[in-house]
Amino acid sequence: MQKKIMIMPSLLAGDFGNLEASARKAEACGADALHMDIMDAHFVPNLSMGPDVVRMARRCLGIPLNVHLMMTHPHLYVRAFIEAGASTLLIHVEAQCDIRATLRQIRDLGAAPGLAINPETPVSALFPWLDEIGEALFMTVHPGFGGQEFMGEVVPSIAGLCRRLAGPGGARFQALDIAVDGGINLRTVEAAAAAGANAFVAGNALYTARDMARDAALMRSGAAAAFGRDVFPAA
Repeated sequence: MQKKIMIMPSLLAGDFGNLEASARKAEACGADALHMDIMDAHFVPNLSMGPDVVRMARRCLGIPLNVHLMMTHPHLYVRAFIEAGASTLLIHVEAQCDIRATLRQIRDLGAAPGLAINPETPVSALFPWLDEIGEALFMTVHPGFGGQEFMGEVVPSIAGLCRRLAGPGGARFQALDIAVDGGINLRTVEAAAAAGANAFVAGNALYTARDMARDAALMRSGAAAAFGRDVFPAA
């Protein structure tokens, strides 16, 4: 099944001196959503942005806000970020919280719940929660900082989730978006898409592009052409 290919520029790579202008650039380039990394300086060694930045983006954009909580205790902040305007709210499977209860809280408050997974965590850690989420986000860098190189060793995990969805009992999860975040550019997007990912977070590759709209379109077409070829080979 060919899923919708989604391109989500990461505001972390924008101009922190003018985040509103950077957020508007994402929408203007044809993005499907704006990705926003929320870092607590505990789960990851960096501190980024809070609900007020999400609120700003919600005020000035018409596209969805894909908000990623890189936080040790995300359950304490779910309401604040949803009230600020998050469309999708992702927590980490490695977080210190009741995962199922937090995902259900996100849904009950009106946002779409998602679950992110770090590079070293086995893909099987996602399996117990597939009935609760609309998006699974694979980190293809160690979370906390932008500008890192794509970790190709995560690609088999992406394919592993796709095979799980294609296996017995997986049909009810076919609408799950599989996202990738970290080192995504015009080259690496194809490797991730070939493994079955359909949503791509790109920071530096888009925000430093000479023509952001052109590169977003090229990223989309490259992903669409490669989608699933390594995990769902033609009969």
